[in-house]
Amino acid sequence: MTTQTTQTTQTTQTTQTTQTAGTPGATRRAVVVYGAYGHTGRFVVAELRERGFVPVLSGRDERKLKELQEATDGLEVRPAAVDDPAALDRALAGAAAVINCAGPFATTAAPVIEAALRAGIPYVDVAAEIEANVDTLARYAEPARAAGVLVVPAMAFYGGLGDLLATAAMGEWTAADEVHVAYGLDSWHPTAGTRAAGAVSRERRGGRRPVHRDGRLQYRDDAPPTLEWAFPEPMGPRAVIGEFTMADVVTVPSHLAVPEVRTYMTTEAAGDLAAADTPPPAPADESGRSAQTFLIDVLVRSGTEERRAVATGRDIYAVTAPLAVEAVDRVLTGRTRVPAGAVSAGALFDAADFLRALTPSVVVESAAGAGHVDA
Repeated sequence: MTTQTTQTTQTTQTTQTTQTAGTPGATRRAVVVYGAYGHTGRFVVAELRERGFVPVLSGRDERKLKELQEATDGLEVRPAAVDDPAALDRALAGAAAVINCAGPFATTAAPVIEAALRAGIPYVDVAAEIEANVDTLARYAEPARAAGVLVVPAMAFYGGLGDLLATAAMGEWTAADEVHVAYGLDSWHPTAGTRAAGAVSRERRGGRRPVHRDGRLQYRDDAPPTLEWAFPEPMGPRAVIGEFTMADVVTVPSHLAVPEVRTYMTTEAAGDLAAADTPPPAPADESGRSAQTFLIDVLVRSGTEERRAVATGRDIYAVTAPLAVEAVDRVLTGRTRVPAGAVSAGALFDAADFLRALTPSVVVESAAGAGHVDA
């Protein structure tokens, strides 16, 4: 197998800060983080500050917001419950964009999106919930276009990153027969938010498991297969859950003509997630990132031709922050393929360029040859 490392230069772009209408003192660099005190929300707040944005802390729990305010040198706090449209309007007033980090997104996405549409600002979320992402893309495509606003769901490790990798691997292809996204996680210590969102998703689909076949999302009652996936070195062949379906089955076919999209998960990580006593992620450095590592192997097949994209990095929760913040930066600076609507990452951005911008958080490679699944 011949591997070619994608160029990892990153272009830093500075956006001029300007005053906006609305809340006094708000700027075009003010970004509301809804659910700012959550595990992923804290990473997003830190990434925004690192990139020169001004985070505005919002969410449902005022006490937790105040605690985070004290830990972040007095960032502005704007509490808002999702069932209080007026409070959400106050939270978003004068901001340039909103990033929703508060799950379950089955509860939070619609109210925050509607507040963003009223405010006329872009909305980005980090939802991994399959049904919530289906709802967002279907329900808000036309309202977002009519409002001249971009709504970008699943801008996270699950959904957004796989979509970008698949889109980059497709290259000039306009269609393919299959997309396979294999997640090689050395472990998975789920947050409380991950567990809560998973419970909501399972309830919504009556305990059935989703698959994407024949160009549509389907639900099955049988157990998923255990297979072997030939990950690139240094990971090598690993046992995987063969239909461990993640948000990529929503984002990828939302804009690519691919009738079959499958996602896979290493059995060790799937076991961690399933175990009730698996602890949440523990920080391993001053940034709060855990020691967990990942390798995502994306295989696109058209006829007998195969293409692959491989991404490696550390901490699936922390890596969501550069994905979401890079999306906001590109939206605010006009580096998008469409001006408005509800759109997934691969449809909205130049996938290869976006992936290069994630370095060093994510290292992306393209490779000849292909991984394969063995029953």
